[in-house]
Amino acid sequence: MLRAALLLAALLTALASPLQARSAAFGGQDKPLEIFADNGIEWRRDEKLYIARGNAVVRQGEMTMRAAVLRARYSGEGDRGDITRVEANGNVVIVTPDTRVEGQRATYDVVGDVMRMTGSGLKLTSGDDVVTARDSLEYRPGERLAVARGDAQVDRFDPAKGTSNIVRADILSAIFAEDGKNLHVVDAIDNVEVLTPCEYVAANAGRYLVAQQIAKMSGNVRITRAQIQLSGEEAEVNLKTGISSLKGGRISGLLVPQSKPETPAVGCE
Repeated sequence: MLRAALLLAALLTALASPLQARSAAFGGQDKPLEIFADNGIEWRRDEKLYIARGNAVVRQGEMTMRAAVLRARYSGEGDRGDITRVEANGNVVIVTPDTRVEGQRATYDVVGDVMRMTGSGLKLTSGDDVVTARDSLEYRPGERLAVARGDAQVDRFDPAKGTSNIVRADILSAIFAEDGKNLHVVDAIDNVEVLTPCEYVAANAGRYLVAQQIAKMSGNVRITRAQIQLSGEEAEVNLKTGISSLKGGRISGLLVPQSKPETPAVGCE
C-alpha cells in the first residue's frame, strides 16, 4: 500500500512539473498543474496522454476540474511538454473563483482556450445568474464569453421578491462583465422569450442588458400581461420595474374580457 502511494506521488510530481497549461482558466502557464485520482493515473508516453480515473481532479492556480475520468494530452518531445487538450467524462464540474460550470462531458482546447460541455444537466453559474442549455454549453474564459445552445436559458433570481426573470432562446451568447463575476450582455437568437412575474414576451431576437435588467426585443414582438396582448416590431422590457414599451411599425392590441378579477401574480403590482 505504501509502495503504491509512493509510486503515485512520484507520478503526480512528474505530471505537475513538466506539463504547463497555457490558459487563464487554468490559472496561468507559470503555475504547476496537479492531477489526482482515487483509482490511479495511467501515463501513455507514446500517445503523450495521461488518464486519471475515479474522482479525478485537475487543478492549476484557482481553477479546478473534477470528473469520473480525465484525459490530458500534451505536446513536445520526451516527457516534457505543454498540455494541449483536456477531456473529462462523468459528472464534470469546473470551478473558478467566479464561475461554476457543470455537465456530463467536457473538452477543453487549451490552445484555443475553449471549454465545451455536453450531456445532461448543462449549467453555468456566475454571481446571481444561471445559464442552462440542452445541447451544449461553450465557455471561452479569455473572451469572457459563454454560448448556450438548445432550450438555452438565463435565470436571475431576486431574493428580495422571491421571483425570477428568465430569458430563453434557441441560442444564447453571453458576455461577462470585466470583473468576471456576473453576466453583462446576453444576445438571444431564434424563438426568444422573456418571462417575468407579470409578463410573457416573445420575439425573433433580443438583447438582454443584465445589469440594467432591460431586454430589447425585435421582430414579431408579442407581449402578454394578464388579459392584455400587444404586438409590434420592437419592444423594450424593463424586468426590474415590469414596464414594457412597444415601438416601430404598426402596433396592435387585444383586450380579452374576464368574468372576474384575477389575483395579481407574485411580484406584480
